[in-house]
Amino acid sequence: MSAAPVPSAEAASAAVTTSAESSSSADWVPVSISAGEVDDNQRWEEYLAYREGYEGPAVHDLDVSERYIITVVGPDGRPIPNAVVRTFAGEALLSEGRTYANGQTLFFPRLSPDHAEAMRFHVVVEKGDATRTAQFDRNGESEWTIALDGAPERSGDVPLDVLFLLDATGSMSDEIDQIKTTLLSIASRISDLPSQPDLRFGMVAYRDRGDAFVTRTYDFEADIGQFLDSIRGVQADGGGDEPESLNEALHTAVNGPEWRGGEALRLVFLIADAPPHLDYAQDYDYAVEMVEASRRGIKVFPIASSGLNTQGEY
Repeated sequence: MSAAPVPSAEAASAAVTTSAESSSSADWVPVSISAGEVDDNQRWEEYLAYREGYEGPAVHDLDVSERYIITVVGPDGRPIPNAVVRTFAGEALLSEGRTYANGQTLFFPRLSPDHAEAMRFHVVVEKGDATRTAQFDRNGESEWTIALDGAPERSGDVPLDVLFLLDATGSMSDEIDQIKTTLLSIASRISDLPSQPDLRFGMVAYRDRGDAFVTRTYDFEADIGQFLDSIRGVQADGGGDEPESLNEALHTAVNGPEWRGGEALRLVFLIADAPPHLDYAQDYDYAVEMVEASRRGIKVFPIASSGLNTQGEY
């Protein structure tokens, strides 16, 4: 999940066909691989019902039951990314985030229980030298739009940083191999987009305490061939017990690589088949790291590999 629970698009399913090595074409047998995709923010009531009915192992929770979508647009109505959005109750700062490519960020007032009685919020939006303040009543409309005049217009290619946050334990060998073999195709498809993004790839591989490493960072690289050379040595190994050091890995992904600021769009694809360890002393907390990712405008897309249990799904 990103700092708010934001997977990606309306529920869908797809099937692709692959083949294993065979001695002749007559032996070729297609293998169907299915996948599903759900956008919790488009199906919000279903998501809240899922949370309410969850009875799995312990999780680190945040109260997101009250949600407001803040959209920042320019005078032409087009979304403004990378605007800094701060929400206050009186003088108290309740949240801070950066808008994503769609001009949106999310505000969850119940994350601030000290201000549970606040009935009005004011929102300050900044981009460059442009600033706008707006007032909103609580329990009114759930979507707030703020028009910001004078924000600097984006020019040139769109900077796009894409980081793979990858469970590299033994059960993930197929996924790791697939990323290596399809990365050139992914880069080609992104480069073919009309906006011509200035693309960089990075990776944080993680395992667990007691393995050869807990996290290993491959910083952002614009040369896709050089990046592939860097990650070819990533192999699936270690693990043992089911949970992995995902808390530390998410902290490293948000704070370790040299993310670009300014107009850059920042995406993390978290690929895992196991939940985080929640029993480690002196560990990070994914609930805290989610909020920090939102503050910095880093959007996290979780991709659940086969075998993920109910705790990992939550």
